[in-house]
Order: sequence, then structure tokens, then C-alpha cells
Amino acid sequence: MKFQNSIYIHGAAFALAFCVGSCVKKPIVSDSKPVLAGPTVAVVPGVSLELAQDRARRISRLGYNLIFTIPASKAESIAASETVTFHLTDAGQPVQLDFKEQADHLKSLTINGKTTAIDFREEHLVLPAASLKTGLNQVEIDFIAGNQSLNRNDDFLYTLLVPDRARTVFPVFDQPNLKASFKLILDVPTDWEAQANAPLDSTQLVLDGVLPGSNIYFFAPSDTISTYLFSFAAGKFTRISRSMAGREMQFLHRETDQDKLKLSLDPVFQIHADALKFLEQYTGIPYPFRKFDFVALPDFQYGGMEHVGAIDYKASTLFLDEGATQDQKIARSNLISHETAHMWFGDLVTMQWFNDVWMKEVFANFMADKITQIAVANSNYDLKFVIDHYPAAYGVDRTTGANPIRQDLENLKDAGSLYGNIIYHKAPIMMRQLERLMGEEPFRQGLQEYLKKYAFSNATWPDLIQILDARTPADLQAWNQVWVNQPGRPIFDYSLQTANGKITALQLTQQAEDKSDRLWPQLFEVLLVYPSGRVKELTVNMNQRQVLLPEAVGEAVPAFILFNSTGLGYGVFPIDKQLTTSLAKLQNPVARATAYVNFYENMLNGRAVAPRQLLEVYRQVLPKEKEELNIKLLTGQATDIFWRLLKPEERLALAPALEKELWQVMQQNPAPNSKKLLFKAYQSVALTKEAQTQLYTIWNKQQAPTGIKLTEDDYTALALALAVRDYPAATPILPTQLTRIQNPDRQKRMQFLMPALAPDVATRDAFFASLKDEKNREKEAWVVSALGYLHHPLRAATSEKYLPQSLALLEEIQQTGDIFFPYSWLQATLGSYQTPTAARTVREFLAAHPQYNPKLRAKLLQAADDVFRAEKLVM
Repeated sequence: MKFQNSIYIHGAAFALAFCVGSCVKKPIVSDSKPVLAGPTVAVVPGVSLELAQDRARRISRLGYNLIFTIPASKAESIAASETVTFHLTDAGQPVQLDFKEQADHLKSLTINGKTTAIDFREEHLVLPAASLKTGLNQVEIDFIAGNQSLNRNDDFLYTLLVPDRARTVFPVFDQPNLKASFKLILDVPTDWEAQANAPLDSTQLVLDGVLPGSNIYFFAPSDTISTYLFSFAAGKFTRISRSMAGREMQFLHRETDQDKLKLSLDPVFQIHADALKFLEQYTGIPYPFRKFDFVALPDFQYGGMEHVGAIDYKASTLFLDEGATQDQKIARSNLISHETAHMWFGDLVTMQWFNDVWMKEVFANFMADKITQIAVANSNYDLKFVIDHYPAAYGVDRTTGANPIRQDLENLKDAGSLYGNIIYHKAPIMMRQLERLMGEEPFRQGLQEYLKKYAFSNATWPDLIQILDARTPADLQAWNQVWVNQPGRPIFDYSLQTANGKITALQLTQQAEDKSDRLWPQLFEVLLVYPSGRVKELTVNMNQRQVLLPEAVGEAVPAFILFNSTGLGYGVFPIDKQLTTSLAKLQNPVARATAYVNFYENMLNGRAVAPRQLLEVYRQVLPKEKEELNIKLLTGQATDIFWRLLKPEERLALAPALEKELWQVMQQNPAPNSKKLLFKAYQSVALTKEAQTQLYTIWNKQQAPTGIKLTEDDYTALALALAVRDYPAATPILPTQLTRIQNPDRQKRMQFLMPALAPDVATRDAFFASLKDEKNREKEAWVVSALGYLHHPLRAATSEKYLPQSLALLEEIQQTGDIFFPYSWLQATLGSYQTPTAARTVREFLAAHPQYNPKLRAKLLQAADDVFRAEKLVM
């Protein structure tokens, strides 16, 4: 890396920068085959599939040279210029560049050296055919950068351009199969750091008399990447460089807590190094790009984003303190491994179109699970897999809005609605079943062939299935149809016949939850559990609607049967009646986890156990459960039942006993991490004055219960929990907590949340009304947190009136927010309601909008499913 410092007049800086941008040698990418001219593609908003296919047919050898001049004040616009070079096989039709901004943002246009009138319509800059030529074309544009996806803050900004947000910042061919090299120049304030996809060539210090100067970062041409992977971050960051296994890594962050830094920096760098080593060995391909850096961003919209050479992370996921639980440490390892895996799965080989966006996510999760199994001591891979993936996948697949893993997509502007728990959680379950069906080594060999064949290019799911299908006798095409191309899950049942204390027949059946005739071929285990504690585990090949298990014949009649005991099957499995009193006999924590999941799903389906009954089962189990991850699962399910599936009067009656039990179990549990999880559950359900006063004393004195480490973040959460309960403190709780927060980014978050937690309804009303303004929704993580408190069950009586307007805003939120925001908005809004009136509001909205966007409609049905079930189960 070369740093060059010089001082010169500011006015000359931009001229020099433009020469670097426009005079650079263009990257060479493999050419496409010449074809006959096609019909003119209509100019419509977004990026239609027709447009994407036409451009992929005609355009190759693509490169972008970009210059952004970023002022210190986020209120000022960002002046920009770009030079786009591309090879055109068919110049008989216009070429559309995507730019989702106002026409006045475009200042000038030059095509192949000639000034050209700007033709801007329907989110596209249309390049006239008369100005284009077969072969190499060069387009120069001066413009004002769009702000929507620049995530501008007072002293830093960052891009987040997946899936189609590059076009909101600059004119671009915004589709994944038009990969390009990006050469970037950033002109930023002098005290700002900057990071991008490519290595830094040099910097130039610029002075302009008495005015503040700037620092210009000249980045080398990037590797060949898709537009959604283009990225830069700039601002007041601290830069840390380390060499790990011979590879230099640079890390930008804004964390000010020295204890978090001391505890977190070593593991953050080491996990990245371990993940890279694993993936190079597993794939047989060395790290495919020129650099590997990352940045931690306050309140980043996602956990992470896999930009080539410049991964983005949510800061709170990386920086853990001494009070961090084992689950948080595993989650950090999983996240880092996930984003690192994307360098191969998604960045090296990219989907042709965003209908296959799930492919990069499933392999990232799949690899992350494998890496964490090795990288984190005592991580219990199988247990983590069950707890991470099954509840989340079932949470969507049980709803009437369930979507398949692979979905159709006609326009890239709707790609954000494809994301969700089916992609992130059902798909890894499917992939593990596929690996089991094929065998680990044939599966791995197939993936290696896929990565090598399509390296630095694009591929589809059928391309991969074809490769894998050649390595197994199984019919993957038929298997793929139900697992990948259709939504839903099966419901299993069984019949057991016995005679003289022996099993004479054990038969399992499956039926699609929607009553269709579909079958999910899969392998899973059943566990025969005997009074002595002895167990017998049998594997089921569930490849038919009805399957007999001959291995069970002749075995002694068990005390009970646990279905899906290893947590690899998918569906609603039956609950043996004896299991409610015999959970403690299950020695394997994975078996207990699957039992808890089975109980919960059967309860929601109205089978075997009612909500209050299941809560009683969990109250008996919690004192005996010693596995931390299972305690997390149990307390999460128990608090969900408490708040969503019990009537308010039932909660009030149960609270005194439940609070005391949780406090007692917390005191008796010897493990600090488990104690903290139990304390959080106690904090969640605290309704009595006695419990709230105890929480207030802990917060006020900053003195945690014995054996528990509470940090600043924990005390902030405790203050928010007290505020939503309108705890009558002598001095206001939230303003006091604000003074205790040291980090300026976390201070701003607290200031944003405070109106949503105000004791008076008028202030909360005004806060909700403010969310109608897009500018007040920019910090999406803050908004989602605020909505959770605004719609807390204790505030339901005054907040339910927000529901109609919340639903009315959904389409706008999809257009202005990032990919997870629409569903997060819906979940935070609807998740706590159980009243018939709330359910009716959703139904009336759907009835009033019969032509509603189908994918948004599905998201609404997914989020409202809890409301509909609560309406039935609570009555």
C-alpha cells in the first residue's frame, strides 16, 4: 500500500481526480457472444427481468470510474461524476442505465465524446441508439449522488446497495450478472478515514485557503464484482491493522468502550482468520480477492453484509463485554463465518438473477455452522442448528403467507421481499438434508466443481442441481420440487401396535399442513425411551406417505417415543403424552431441544397441549435444564406464551408465582451465562410492584444480582423495561440513564427511543406520527426497537389505534427502506397483539386491497399469523 501526501489548491483536486477516473486503463472482462438484435425493451420503473436479460445479451467488458465529493455536513449534497465503459454487441437499440432519483440530479451527459441531451424517465437514463456503437462505448455523467442508500450520519456514512440500491446512488447497470470493476475516488473531510472494495493506491491532502480542506482517497480498480457488492464507508473511524496468517486485515470502528475493545479485538480477527482457513480447505480454492477488510457500524441494518474486501458488520454483534453469554459468542462466530463464506458463495459465484438470492444465503449459513462447530469450543453444533433454524423457519412456514425457498421475480425492485426466515433458516435445513441424502464427500465435491466452473461468473440453482444430481442415484429433480420450489411443511403422526410387552408395528405417516398431496422425502430419527433411562434410536427414511419401521419390531415397549430426536427432520412431529412428565429423562440436550420445539409447534396447532399447560411444563423443566442454549429456547418460548397467549387477567394472576420461580431458579443455577438468561426472563415478565421495585433497585444502584455481570447495555435495557411499565421513580429513569451512556452513537439511540416510551399518550402519538416522514425512519434498527416498546402489551390499549396507519405505510416502507425493514416493521407492530379487533384490522386491510403486492401481502400474513393464532388460543 502506498500513501502519498501533498498539498495543492483545492480547485485543482477535482480536475486531477477526473483525469484519474476517465483516463484509467479499463478492466477486461470476457466478452459475450454476438446475437441478433432484439426488440426495444420498455422503459419501466425498477429493473425488469426483460431489461436485465436484454442487457446481459448485449453488454460486456464493463467498468465504472466513480468520484464522490463528500462534504462534512450531511445536509449538503454529494457532487459526483462517473465514467462507464462497456462493450456493446447490438447498438441498434437504446441502452438504459438505472438511476432511482429525481431528474435534477443529472447534470451532464457525454457519450463517446459527444455531449448528449439527457433522456431521463421511469428511473432510467436512456442512452439513445444514435449515440452508441458496436464495440467499446464510453459514457461520462456528472450528477448529484442519491442519498437513499448512503446512510449519512453526522460524521460518517456507508453504502448498502443490496439488492437493487446501487441505482439509488449513481447511474448503473444494476443487475447481478453484469459484473464490473469499480475504480473509486473519495474526496472526504481531512479527519475522515475511508475503506472500499479495492486496495488504497494513495491519498492526497487538499488545502483551500482558510476553508476546511479535504483528503482524497484513490482506490485501485476493484475485483470484478456485482453492483450490489460495491461499497465504501467513510467517516470518523479508528483504523486497526493486523496480519493474520500472512494476510493483512484492516478494521474500521467507532467503539469507545475500552473493555469491549480489549475483550473483542483478538477474537474478531482470529475468527476471520479461522473462517478463511476452513473455507480455503473445504472449497479447494484460495481466497479469491485481493484484500480482506471489515468495518463495524453503529446500528447497521443487518448483522453483516458481504462486500468484497470491505465487509460491514453491526458493531454490537462484534463488540462483546465480559457479561456476554456463550450464545452471543457463538452468534458472533456464526455471523463472521457467514459473511466470510460469502466471499466464495455469492461473491465469487453469484446468482444470475435475484430469484436465486437464497443460494448465497443458504451456503453462507451452511458453511458458518460448519466453521463454528470447529472454531468455538463447546459450541454443540447440532444443538445450535436446532435452536437457530427450526423455530425461525417454522415461524414462517406455518403461516398462510409462507413462501417457497426459490421464488419468482419479475422486477428487481421487488427483490427485497424475497428475503426472510425461509431463506436464512429453512434453506439450511433443506441443505443439510441434501448433504445427508448424497453423503458429505460427494456433496462437497459437487460444490467444489460448481465453484470452479462458475468462478467470477454467475450461475443458477438448476446449474448446481445438475452438478449434484450427477453424483447421486437419488432423483434430486423430484426432491427439489417440494423442498425448494414449494412452501409449507408436513405434519407427522404415528400408530404403535404392541403385544406381550413388545412392539409389533410402528408406522409413521405424513400429511401436508395445507392438506395437499405433497410429500417431503427426508431422513430423521425416533428415540425409544425406557423407564430405566435406556434409549434406542432408529433412523426413518420417510420417502412415502406411510412408512413402517421394521427395526422397531421386537423391541420392548418404551415409556415414550421422541420423534426427530437428532433435530434433522422438518415438520410438526407428534408428542407422546408421557413426554410432558418425562423430559428430564432425555440426557441428550439436542433431544430436549427438539422436544421443546415439538411441544411449541403442537401447541400453536392446537394439538396435544394448550398454552397454559405448556407453560406449566416449562415451569417444571426450567429448574432441571442446565444447557445454556436450551435455557435460552425455553425462556424465549415461556415469555412468548406469557405475553401473547395468556389473557391479561391470567398474566396478572400468574405473575407473582412466575416471578418468584424465575428468581429462585436464577439464584440456584451455577452458570453465569444461564443466570443472566434467567434474569432477562424475570425482567421480561415482571408485573408485580415487588418485582419492578427489585429491578429498579438493581438499575438505580448499578448492582447486579450475585453471579451476574450486567453492562451498560444491560442497564439501558433495564431502564427501558422500567419505563414501559411506567415505574414511579423519584427521578426520571430514562434521562438519568442517558447521562450514564458514554458512547455518543448509543446516546443518540437512547434519545430517539425516549418519546416512544414516554408515560403520556400524547407524546407517544406524536412520535408515531413522526414516523410517517421518511427521514425519521432512516435509522431502521432504532425504529424497530421503538415500535417494540410503542406496541408493548402493556401499551396495547393506547397503541392499537396505530395499526391502520402502520399497514397503510407498508408499501412506502418497502420502497424507501432496506430489505428487512418491511417485515421487521410488521413484526414489531403486530407481534404483541391478541385481540379480535387487531386481527380484524388486518383482515379489513387485506379485504380493502385485493390487488395488493403479492409478496407484501405474504409478508403481512406471515407477521399477522401470531395475531390470528392468539385470537383463537386466548379465547
